[in-house]
Amino acid sequence: MDDWRAQILEKFTPQVARLTLAADPDALLLEGTLLEAIRERGFEFLVFDDAVAFRFAYESGFRSRWDRGESADLVVALRARRHELAALPCDLLQASRQLSFGLAELFPNLSYPVVASLDRSDLDALYQAQARCGSSGYGDDATKDFALLHVFGIAPSLIRHGADLLRVLLQKHYRRQRLPNLLEYRLIQLLRRSGDFESWPLETIMPDREAFFSFLQERWPLFLDRLSAGIEEDVQDVGSTSDLAIEGHMDLPFDHDDVRIYIDNLFVEGMLSPVTHRSSDTLKGRWVTFGISTDPERDRSRRLDSLLDAAAKTIPSPDARHYDWTAFAYRWAELSLLWSETTTMVRADMNERMLALRREVDQLFLSWLERRYSGLHNQPPDPPAMLHHLPRFLGRRLSDASDSKIALVVVDGLALDQWIAIRNILAMHQPRFQFREDAVFAWVPTTTSVSRQAIFAGMPPFYFPSSIGTTDKEPSQWTRFWTDHGLTAREVAYTKGLGNGPLDRVREILSQPDLRVVGLVIDKIDKIMHGMELGAAGMQNQVQQWAEEGYMKQMLNALFDGGFAVYLTSDHGNVEAEGIGRPSEGAFAEVRGERSRVYSDAILRARVHERFPDSVAWPALGIPEDCLPLLAPHRSAFVRKGERIVGHGGASIEELVVPMVQVERIAE
Repeated sequence: MDDWRAQILEKFTPQVARLTLAADPDALLLEGTLLEAIRERGFEFLVFDDAVAFRFAYESGFRSRWDRGESADLVVALRARRHELAALPCDLLQASRQLSFGLAELFPNLSYPVVASLDRSDLDALYQAQARCGSSGYGDDATKDFALLHVFGIAPSLIRHGADLLRVLLQKHYRRQRLPNLLEYRLIQLLRRSGDFESWPLETIMPDREAFFSFLQERWPLFLDRLSAGIEEDVQDVGSTSDLAIEGHMDLPFDHDDVRIYIDNLFVEGMLSPVTHRSSDTLKGRWVTFGISTDPERDRSRRLDSLLDAAAKTIPSPDARHYDWTAFAYRWAELSLLWSETTTMVRADMNERMLALRREVDQLFLSWLERRYSGLHNQPPDPPAMLHHLPRFLGRRLSDASDSKIALVVVDGLALDQWIAIRNILAMHQPRFQFREDAVFAWVPTTTSVSRQAIFAGMPPFYFPSSIGTTDKEPSQWTRFWTDHGLTAREVAYTKGLGNGPLDRVREILSQPDLRVVGLVIDKIDKIMHGMELGAAGMQNQVQQWAEEGYMKQMLNALFDGGFAVYLTSDHGNVEAEGIGRPSEGAFAEVRGERSRVYSDAILRARVHERFPDSVAWPALGIPEDCLPLLAPHRSAFVRKGERIVGHGGASIEELVVPMVQVERIAE
């Protein structure tokens, strides 16, 4: 490992000390590749965050094993500096060796605040550039320019024309590039200083992905007007610019070679929407075809063909970062939604491609999970990687203002493709809604009592073993989390069983004068799923019918009217699966789900595993040690052989990667 990780990894020699305390103020040890390498050397890993939760995990998971004479090398990482380790309990200090790691030691000649703002996966390029260029004594601005160039490939001095700028923005937002605020502000500052881009709304479209695509969407019809005017002699004018939501530069060079390579993909993947145009016949057959709506069925067929190609080319690698998979999950969800909406006749020509691609995605995703999933729950909560990070993430937003209020809407069982369908319907009926979309990982097994409970408890399922099979404690867990973080019980509310009928109960809760945080559970999608007999296409159809009824729109408006910042997520998704038979373990399975079984006895699980050799004996990662999941293989289910169901509990990308969306309402 010839990179910055090598300097850290050389300190981890097994069986030197059973307990290692690591001062890690910059969370370097949580970087995926490094954490995997530490585990491969035989070390187990805990993060000291909450003292009570840590003590529970330490005593039950390690101290008891050492007392029994078992061998285990444990690393405890703290977001603290070396001298702060002295504040830890004496029993830890006396039994441990102590190490310290930090960015200042790895990058001594670069500005620490700038380096610290980078994602840890970006340190590879920075470390190599530092070695190659022999950097010495860089100040803040020089380090920002160094990082822009060597990490993100952006040389501000070479951005001279609109096409140059548009290419940089497209690269950033299409690839979901995580450019730190420090670097964004520096780039905007340099571009403004050049004087070439005064009409561009850089402060809006540089940091905000959704605003950037809205900016493009509004200018696409204007571009088509200009293009058709150059072809048709009788075209006298172009479209109106008076109703643009994002003011600024009008004439975007969509047809520049460096820009065009992105445009098709933006329409194919749903980031831009095709428009109707008066000169569609004239423009037919040109490169702009994907951005013009003509015949809906033909448009879907053409888009489906291209989306299959795009998905096949962008499956993340085995060493991918977790947010590479969440980004791919949106592309995969767009494909799944389009597949369900396209007629059987059209799909027949592409069926083999879709099935082969699905098998490849399933296999590569499971392989990645087996390597990297174990480290996700220890990631910093901002931005969140897993569902239990959400309360801490929201807590930081709540602390930004003393009068802020936050609502977390959990749509039980909502998969990403179904969210996209709901989002499209909401956007059509309520144009003032805006969606800042991301995604997070659910818990395996992807069951409600495990994954949804982790949301409201704000901690991994390992910490609530007594209620792992029920959701009855969610209200008290939700309240306890927030009271532990400074709120009073009167400021916190929770309710579930939502999704139908009037909103009287929701409005009553929102009317409480002291309320600052509310958790709302919509279980309508989960109920649709468990009654579904028509497969994924039928499921999608039912979800869209529910969205058209307007319950979600009304709830969101009620929350906005109450002054709440609104975040939406799901506890797990769902997938269509075919039965391979029911395990005959009787009452010995703790959970008898369709896509997973959970056992408390390893011998019994092994016996069932022998009967279903392709099933996955999932380790107890972040869940209680006596919860031993057995996952149905591929897209199958533990139901009657040949029966088709829509279910959850397994580890497919559809079940495991769920939406995490901030919904906003633009003021009139």
